[in-house]
Amino acid sequence: MGSESFYPEEAPLRTATVGAFAIERHPVTNAQFAAFIEDTGYVTVAERPLDPALYPGVAEADLLPGALVFTGSPGPVNLNDWRQWWDWAPGANWRAPFGPGSDIVGKDDHPVVQVAYPDAAAYAAWAGRRLPTEAEFEYAAGAGVITDYAWGEDPRVDGQLMANTWQGRFPYRNDGAQGVGATRWVGTSPVGSFAPNSFGLLDMIGNVWEWTTTPYSPQQQPASSCCPIPVDPDPSIMQALKGGSHLCAPEYCHRFRPAARSPESQDTSTTHIGFRCVVSR
Repeated sequence: MGSESFYPEEAPLRTATVGAFAIERHPVTNAQFAAFIEDTGYVTVAERPLDPALYPGVAEADLLPGALVFTGSPGPVNLNDWRQWWDWAPGANWRAPFGPGSDIVGKDDHPVVQVAYPDAAAYAAWAGRRLPTEAEFEYAAGAGVITDYAWGEDPRVDGQLMANTWQGRFPYRNDGAQGVGATRWVGTSPVGSFAPNSFGLLDMIGNVWEWTTTPYSPQQQPASSCCPIPVDPDPSIMQALKGGSHLCAPEYCHRFRPAARSPESQDTSTTHIGFRCVVSR
């Protein structure tokens, strides 16, 4: 587990042990999440008003329900300033990922996005499952092998793109990611648009980042067991995301690898974060 070849937060390279588990073949889709909402009436974090006590100093007008959306930029920008391509959009949620006027019509088989950590955990509990730990996800993503990429040591295999990642120049030119079909996907792609790994799992790398139950720390920690999931998210607590997304580009985010990881606060919902579930065996 881990890597010493890319980003410091992936080190050290080490051995981790997890119990037997089964993992869903693909990220939870819009259709699956819609069934959960219909059955339970659950209201996602992005649809709830923000608690002023958790966001001191934020103007009342900015405490409206909403989420972060990727906007891109008109040209080259400072890649150290994420505000150049992310924006807060009141009214953005899983049904309207980019805010009012957007929708998920025709995207039943795309991964659900704009789901915060408690939203993913609530779905998992409803489904009789749970979210994976970081170690579980990394093992499943690498399909039992230790290479830089889930499919080997090169970003492509015989010239073929293996995951839905950014193609072009980030964050202003996206040429689209082409998988097993002719379509070049800009943004999320239907699950199964890119080749499965050797375990038969889809989109363990690319498409959307995925939540884990492991709290994030600057250096990887020993594999942790499941921990209590808050109903109300704590914006001060970071969880480890795994898998990379359609926004990963080598010049900015070379994290479309099993060992890669990223921190995200529990309350965050964005257009490139989803999840999948596991069960212990």
